[in-house]
Amino acid sequence: MRDEDEIVRESAGGPYRQIVARGVSRRDFLKFCSAMAAVLGLSGTFAGKIAEAIEKAERPILVWLEFQDCAGNTEALLRATKPTIAEIVLDVLSVDYHETIMAPAGKQAEKSLEDVVKNHKGKYIACVEGSIPLKDNGVYCCVGGRSAIDIAKEVCGNALATIAVGTCATSGGIPAAAPNPTGAIGVKQALPNVTVLNLTGCPMNVENLTATVVHFLTFGGLPATDSIGRPLFAYGERIHDHCERRAHYDAGQFVKQWGDEGHRQGWCLYEMGCKGPETFGNCPVVKYNEGTSWPVQAGHGCIGCFQPEFWDKMTPFYRRLPKVPGFGVEVTADKIGAGVAAVAAVGVAAHRIARAIRGKQDKKEDTE
Repeated sequence: MRDEDEIVRESAGGPYRQIVARGVSRRDFLKFCSAMAAVLGLSGTFAGKIAEAIEKAERPILVWLEFQDCAGNTEALLRATKPTIAEIVLDVLSVDYHETIMAPAGKQAEKSLEDVVKNHKGKYIACVEGSIPLKDNGVYCCVGGRSAIDIAKEVCGNALATIAVGTCATSGGIPAAAPNPTGAIGVKQALPNVTVLNLTGCPMNVENLTATVVHFLTFGGLPATDSIGRPLFAYGERIHDHCERRAHYDAGQFVKQWGDEGHRQGWCLYEMGCKGPETFGNCPVVKYNEGTSWPVQAGHGCIGCFQPEFWDKMTPFYRRLPKVPGFGVEVTADKIGAGVAAVAAVGVAAHRIARAIRGKQDKKEDTE
């Protein structure tokens, strides 16, 4: 008898045909859909809806532009493991242009991009990695003899939607750090009239990109965003709110020096410069490297790379922020520690008084 996976392979349609053809089992596919529902902040009941959408959807065309970047977001994409880029993303999407991974080069590569813009206007998704320089007419970043801003205007201006991946693309990132010699800016600032979804991070977490694409396939549109265009499912809460070291913060237990006893015991890294209290992202929940860890879990403080202009606003990375939310008010770590110590002292004193009173009562009862 034929197994279920074999029958599914013969009957599958849409992007799912490509997925099962690569040997992905139905069980693994549904696990992927459940994982995407979790990342999107949806209940498990949406896994079926996601699966149905992917099975029936037409493969959307995606073009990936690289400007002032280090290719870190491309590297993150290629190292995706839940699912792998080969198993899911390249099968769900038709990636027609990506300078780093595409086979064509030179004029052939540029023709691939021209064909998409010409033949699929308003139907493709544009991903932009890297900042766009404007100084001196944009000469500091050119591809195929054209400036980044010129390419972005044409490609993003004719796209169904644009996804800015990484902090360089969203707000200029390191190229835009003071004194910003090339006049680098983010995609939305360069193209204010274009629909842009921002996936900040240095690099962005690739699972957030996958979830964004899955949301698009499932609901026919981009997810709800915050005030700076980031999807709420990934950037709606502070890293501080879900950090596994949060209990130590609340208890006033802080690492004072790398390698000290508190560091070895996993205490809060705020005094060592952790920017988690002022950074919005889902790093503690989604994590990296197959969900095994993330910087704070590994013993290094958050540097705030999910925040706009982090290179200027969050540095020095190993100096703590002056104020941080806690106990419902803005207080410093010193005040938190002092407050906890004071409460503890009051508790000890109260305990001693209670013991003394109880001792006197017991002695009186024995005498009577």
